Amino acid sequence: MHASSTPAGRFGRAAALALAVALTAAACSSGGGGSADTAVRTGAPGPGSIDINAQPPDRVRDGGEVRLPLYQWITQWNPFQVDGRYGDAVEIMRTVEPSLFSTDEAGVFKPSADYLLDARVTSTSPQVITYRLNPKARWSDGKPLSHLDFKADWEATNGRKDGYNIADSAGYELISAVEQGADPSEVRVTFSEPYADWQNLFRPLIPAAGIATGDDFNKGWVEKVPITAGPLKFGTLDKTAQTITLVPDPNWWGAKPKLERLTFRVMSQSATTQAFLNNEIDYATAGTATAYGQLKDAKDTVIRSASPWDEVHISFGGGGPLADVDVRRALGRALDRDALIRIANNGVPVEFKPLGNHIFMPNQTGYRDNSGDWAKFDLAAAKKLLDGAGWKEDGAGRPRTRAGQALTLHWVLNESAAQAQVDLATAAQAMWLAAGVKVEIDKVAANDFFTKYVNPGKWDIASWRNTDSFPLSSSLTNFRLPQGDNVFGNYSKLGSEEIDGLLKKAAGTIDPVEAAKLYNQADARIWELGHTYELYQRPTVVAARKGLANYGAPGLASVDYARIGWEK
Repeated sequence: MHASSTPAGRFGRAAALALAVALTAAACSSGGGGSADTAVRTGAPGPGSIDINAQPPDRVRDGGEVRLPLYQWITQWNPFQVDGRYGDAVEIMRTVEPSLFSTDEAGVFKPSADYLLDARVTSTSPQVITYRLNPKARWSDGKPLSHLDFKADWEATNGRKDGYNIADSAGYELISAVEQGADPSEVRVTFSEPYADWQNLFRPLIPAAGIATGDDFNKGWVEKVPITAGPLKFGTLDKTAQTITLVPDPNWWGAKPKLERLTFRVMSQSATTQAFLNNEIDYATAGTATAYGQLKDAKDTVIRSASPWDEVHISFGGGGPLADVDVRRALGRALDRDALIRIANNGVPVEFKPLGNHIFMPNQTGYRDNSGDWAKFDLAAAKKLLDGAGWKEDGAGRPRTRAGQALTLHWVLNESAAQAQVDLATAAQAMWLAAGVKVEIDKVAANDFFTKYVNPGKWDIASWRNTDSFPLSSSLTNFRLPQGDNVFGNYSKLGSEEIDGLLKKAAGTIDPVEAAKLYNQADARIWELGHTYELYQRPTVVAARKGLANYGAPGLASVDYARIGWEK
């Protein structure tokens, strides 16, 4: 699981620059139990890597329980709603609702036979996708899946309906029609423009009956999931006990899930290590020096690692002094990124390498480092930019001033963040002060971090993770210009028509080589904009209970909760 926003974890493995999630990967520079000297340091796993103890069904026991951590209580369950982008929530929804496609360890889409007999491009001018639905697939209210569900999802998320607070319209806004095909089990989706990443749409599919009105869309999935159609269903949603359980759905038409119960328990990131050692959960992050040191030799424990689409960054807001692009650029030039990464990487057994791209990970075809000078530490250059912006030095250790105003910014920090994140923020704070920028660190409640601060833009500096952002078209949501009050996933509210145009053109470019060129052009402009300062790709390093099957570090692959269980 991810400490996400979204925005912890996994919405965008194909759809919108996957949900933002709180940064929790940094390793504590002073924690005990492990150090850079004692840990076995290896390079990040390569493309296609997966480490989940994959086992066929006949090697997995029937029954039993697996207990997993969840880093915040989930309030909004509609993954298309702006507040429903918390990654773990979307991941769970892809188990209880139809996920038409999954991704394998190389990030390649595969249709799910439980929902689709076939899905393919049947026309290129215009582009038409024809879906053949599995006639056995039914919603929990007894209705079969149909074109009406596809149509309702499209109409709710294409940005043309008032009253629907959508998270992202990418792809959906290019659809011109959704119709029944030759019979009720066939769906035809027509696009007004080519869209390369169509397999990412309708993941998951949400029932038409659950989003008939704006009120249903925005409020009907708060603290509840009214209709399901997956191998698992909700057993309990106990807000008081902060636990969620999934149990097999007896009406499921596919292979029966192995577990009797899958339990999620809300706890802070820092609490997972002790909870694992106390045998209260069966999986915990080991991505910090402290956690890795305590977990690597624990009884009945296996350390697993892989390279997912998972980036750690620092975001800059677009208001106040940061409305000036040169101030944002100065903040980037004042940071010693290598030093910050060393703080994060200390004591962790895989290497955190600098990330030079907002759209591609280093283990993806098409990756190019476009950071240029924007991520290159140069204190003199940072000071020159601030001078040019009218902010005058006022003595060492003091903030610059302009028109009697001190250059003071606020870094909003999740109060449940690991000590390593605090260490990283404190180090960046000192670097910025050397350039004459005073940054105050404001800790806020974990459950308020996104909903009350990041989402509404009440911050100058913040840090979270974007995860599972592929296919590449999903990057649009985090960098597109806001439309009125809808910021999509672009919480900085910074952007340009040029960036939007490049990302949209790339999304409609079928040739992957030509698309990569366009995405890299857009990425170069994002760096110039001073939108987001990329730090590193975050490898997954986790501790799993020995014998836990089909779960761990999935890399670029989808998680299939229905296959999780215990080895025989």
